[in-house]
Amino acid sequence: MEGWALLKGMGLGLAIAAPVGPIGLLCIRRSLTQGRLMGLVTGLGAATADGLYGCIAGFGLTAIADLLVSHTQTMQLFGGLFLCYLGFSTLRADPASEAAKIDRRGLWGAYASTLVLTLTNPATILSFIAIFAGLGLVGSSQSWGASLALIVGVFLGSALWWLCLSWGVTLFSQRLTPARLKWLNRLAGATIFAFGVAAIGLAFRG
Repeated sequence: MEGWALLKGMGLGLAIAAPVGPIGLLCIRRSLTQGRLMGLVTGLGAATADGLYGCIAGFGLTAIADLLVSHTQTMQLFGGLFLCYLGFSTLRADPASEAAKIDRRGLWGAYASTLVLTLTNPATILSFIAIFAGLGLVGSSQSWGASLALIVGVFLGSALWWLCLSWGVTLFSQRLTPARLKWLNRLAGATIFAFGVAAIGLAFRG
Protein backbone atom coordinates (compact mmCIF):
# COMPACT_ATOMS: atom_id res chain seq x y z
CA MET A 1 0.00 0.00 0.00
CA GLU A 2 2.81 2.40 0.87
CA GLY A 3 4.50 1.66 -2.46
CA TRP A 4 1.37 2.56 -4.39
CA ALA A 5 0.94 5.72 -2.32
CA LEU A 6 4.55 6.67 -3.11
CA LEU A 7 3.92 6.30 -6.84
CA LYS A 8 0.71 8.34 -6.63
CA GLY A 9 2.56 11.03 -4.73
CA MET A 10 5.29 11.15 -7.38
CA GLY A 11 2.66 11.55 -10.09
CA LEU A 12 1.03 14.39 -8.19
CA GLY A 13 4.38 16.07 -7.56
CA LEU A 14 5.25 15.92 -11.25
CA ALA A 15 1.82 17.21 -12.29
CA ILE A 16 1.93 20.19 -9.94
CA ALA A 17 5.56 21.15 -10.66
CA ALA A 18 5.52 20.74 -14.45
CA PRO A 19 3.48 23.81 -15.58
CA VAL A 20 6.00 26.53 -16.42
CA GLY A 21 5.44 29.55 -14.20
CA PRO A 22 7.77 32.08 -12.57
CA ILE A 23 9.70 29.39 -10.68
CA GLY A 24 10.21 27.41 -13.89
CA LEU A 25 11.54 30.48 -15.69
CA LEU A 26 13.83 31.24 -12.77
CA CYS A 27 15.15 27.67 -12.81
CA ILE A 28 15.78 27.82 -16.56
CA ARG A 29 17.61 31.14 -16.37
CA ARG A 30 19.80 30.10 -13.44
CA SER A 31 20.61 26.79 -15.12
CA LEU A 32 21.76 28.58 -18.27
CA THR A 33 23.70 31.38 -16.60
CA GLN A 34 24.98 29.75 -13.39
CA GLY A 35 25.04 26.06 -14.15
CA ARG A 36 22.80 23.03 -13.74
CA LEU A 37 23.56 22.69 -10.01
CA MET A 38 22.22 26.19 -9.31
CA GLY A 39 19.16 25.40 -11.41
CA LEU A 40 18.57 22.14 -9.57
CA VAL A 41 18.90 23.76 -6.13
CA THR A 42 16.47 26.45 -7.27
CA GLY A 43 13.95 23.77 -8.15
CA LEU A 44 14.52 21.86 -4.91
CA GLY A 45 13.34 24.91 -2.98
CA ALA A 46 10.01 24.64 -4.80
CA ALA A 47 9.96 20.85 -4.28
CA THR A 48 10.40 21.34 -0.53
CA ALA A 49 7.47 23.76 -0.44
CA ASP A 50 5.38 21.26 -2.43
CA GLY A 51 6.27 18.58 0.11
CA LEU A 52 5.31 20.83 3.04
CA TYR A 53 1.97 21.75 1.50
CA GLY A 54 1.41 18.12 0.57
CA CYS A 55 2.04 17.24 4.21
CA ILE A 56 -0.60 19.73 5.34
CA ALA A 57 -3.13 18.34 2.88
CA GLY A 58 -2.21 14.69 3.32
CA PHE A 59 -2.35 14.66 7.11
CA GLY A 60 -5.49 16.78 7.22
CA LEU A 61 -3.91 19.65 9.16
CA THR A 62 -6.93 21.88 8.64
CA ALA A 63 -5.94 24.45 11.29
CA ILE A 64 -2.70 25.24 9.47
CA ALA A 65 -4.43 25.20 6.08
CA ASP A 66 -7.12 27.59 7.33
CA LEU A 67 -4.47 29.90 8.78
CA LEU A 68 -2.61 30.03 5.47
CA VAL A 69 -5.77 30.61 3.45
CA SER A 70 -6.91 33.37 5.83
CA HIS A 71 -3.69 35.28 5.07
CA THR A 72 -3.99 34.87 1.31
CA GLN A 73 -3.80 38.60 0.53
CA THR A 74 -0.69 39.19 2.64
CA MET A 75 1.07 36.18 1.14
CA GLN A 76 0.14 37.18 -2.41
CA LEU A 77 1.40 40.72 -1.81
CA PHE A 78 4.70 39.53 -0.35
CA GLY A 79 5.20 36.97 -3.08
CA GLY A 80 4.27 39.47 -5.78
CA LEU A 81 6.77 42.04 -4.53
CA PHE A 82 9.47 39.38 -4.39
CA LEU A 83 8.68 38.30 -7.95
CA CYS A 84 8.82 41.91 -9.14
CA TYR A 85 12.25 42.29 -7.54
CA LEU A 86 13.53 39.09 -9.14
CA GLY A 87 12.02 40.01 -12.50
CA PHE A 88 13.53 43.50 -12.47
CA SER A 89 16.95 42.13 -11.46
CA THR A 90 16.78 39.54 -14.24
CA LEU A 91 15.67 42.13 -16.78
CA ARG A 92 18.66 44.34 -16.04
CA ALA A 93 21.24 41.56 -15.77
CA ASP A 94 23.76 41.07 -18.56
CA PRO A 95 24.61 37.50 -19.51
CA ALA A 96 27.75 36.21 -17.82
CA SER A 97 30.84 35.78 -19.99
CA GLU A 98 31.93 32.74 -17.97
CA ALA A 99 30.43 30.31 -15.50
CA ALA A 100 29.85 31.78 -12.06
CA LYS A 101 31.68 30.40 -9.07
CA ILE A 102 29.04 28.84 -6.87
CA ASP A 103 29.61 28.83 -3.13
CA ARG A 104 27.48 27.43 -0.34
CA ARG A 105 25.89 30.79 0.40
CA GLY A 106 24.82 31.17 -3.24
CA LEU A 107 23.22 27.73 -3.25
CA TRP A 108 21.35 28.41 -0.02
CA GLY A 109 20.15 31.74 -1.39
CA ALA A 110 18.82 30.08 -4.55
CA TYR A 111 17.10 27.38 -2.49
CA ALA A 112 15.58 29.81 0.02
CA SER A 113 14.28 32.23 -2.63
CA THR A 114 12.16 29.61 -4.40
CA LEU A 115 11.09 28.02 -1.13
CA VAL A 116 9.70 31.37 0.03
CA LEU A 117 8.12 32.16 -3.36
CA THR A 118 6.33 28.82 -3.52
CA LEU A 119 5.16 29.02 0.08
CA THR A 120 3.72 32.50 -0.50
CA ASN A 121 1.49 31.20 -3.30
CA PRO A 122 -1.81 30.26 -1.63
CA ALA A 123 -2.96 28.51 -4.80
CA THR A 124 -0.45 25.76 -4.05
CA ILE A 125 -2.03 24.66 -0.77
CA LEU A 126 -5.52 24.99 -2.24
CA SER A 127 -4.47 22.80 -5.18
CA PHE A 128 -3.13 20.11 -2.88
CA ILE A 129 -6.21 20.13 -0.67
CA ALA A 130 -8.54 19.91 -3.68
CA ILE A 131 -6.53 17.14 -5.39
CA PHE A 132 -6.05 15.07 -2.23
CA ALA A 133 -9.72 15.34 -1.33
CA GLY A 134 -10.88 14.63 -4.88
CA LEU A 135 -8.77 11.48 -5.09
CA GLY A 136 -9.85 10.30 -1.66
CA LEU A 137 -6.34 10.61 -0.24
CA VAL A 138 -7.44 12.34 2.96
CA GLY A 139 -9.35 10.72 5.77
CA SER A 140 -9.35 8.04 8.41
CA SER A 141 -9.01 5.29 5.79
CA GLN A 142 -5.56 6.58 4.88
CA SER A 143 -2.95 5.02 7.19
CA TRP A 144 -0.13 7.08 8.67
CA GLY A 145 2.44 5.12 6.68
CA ALA A 146 0.57 5.57 3.40
CA SER A 147 0.17 9.31 4.06
CA LEU A 148 3.88 9.65 4.76
CA ALA A 149 4.73 7.70 1.58
CA LEU A 150 2.41 10.00 -0.36
CA ILE A 151 4.18 13.13 0.93
CA VAL A 152 7.62 11.69 0.18
CA GLY A 153 6.36 10.83 -3.30
CA VAL A 154 5.17 14.41 -3.86
CA PHE A 155 8.63 15.74 -3.00
CA LEU A 156 10.41 13.14 -5.15
CA GLY A 157 8.11 13.73 -8.12
CA SER A 158 8.58 17.49 -7.92
CA ALA A 159 12.36 17.11 -7.46
CA LEU A 160 12.53 14.78 -10.47
CA TRP A 161 10.90 17.41 -12.65
CA TRP A 162 13.37 20.09 -11.54
CA LEU A 163 16.28 17.71 -12.11
CA CYS A 164 15.11 17.02 -15.67
CA LEU A 165 14.47 20.72 -16.36
CA SER A 166 17.77 22.04 -14.97
CA TRP A 167 19.88 19.39 -16.69
CA GLY A 168 17.84 19.42 -19.88
CA VAL A 169 18.14 23.13 -20.62
CA THR A 170 21.92 23.07 -20.16
CA LEU A 171 22.16 20.67 -23.11
CA PHE A 172 21.18 23.60 -25.32
CA SER A 173 23.38 26.19 -23.59
CA GLN A 174 26.17 25.89 -26.18
CA ARG A 175 23.76 27.05 -28.88
CA LEU A 176 23.00 30.27 -27.01
CA THR A 177 25.15 33.19 -28.05
CA PRO A 178 25.62 36.19 -25.70
CA ALA A 179 23.05 38.12 -27.75
CA ARG A 180 20.48 35.34 -27.40
CA LEU A 181 21.19 35.05 -23.69
CA LYS A 182 20.60 38.78 -23.31
CA TRP A 183 17.20 38.48 -24.97
CA LEU A 184 16.45 35.43 -22.84
CA ASN A 185 17.24 37.49 -19.74
CA ARG A 186 14.88 40.22 -20.91
CA LEU A 187 12.09 37.81 -21.76
CA ALA A 188 12.41 35.85 -18.51
CA GLY A 189 12.70 39.03 -16.43
CA ALA A 190 9.68 40.67 -18.05
CA THR A 191 7.58 37.52 -17.60
CA ILE A 192 8.57 37.05 -13.96
CA PHE A 193 7.86 40.74 -13.33
CA ALA A 194 4.43 40.33 -14.97
CA PHE A 195 3.67 37.39 -12.67
CA GLY A 196 4.57 39.61 -9.72
CA VAL A 197 2.31 42.45 -10.87
CA ALA A 198 -0.53 39.98 -11.35
CA ALA A 199 -0.04 38.61 -7.83
CA ILE A 200 -0.04 42.11 -6.34
CA GLY A 201 -3.20 42.93 -8.32
CA LEU A 202 -4.94 39.85 -6.96
CA ALA A 203 -3.87 40.76 -3.43
CA PHE A 204 -5.42 44.24 -3.66
CA ARG A 205 -8.56 42.87 -5.28
CA GLY A 206 -8.98 40.57 -2.29
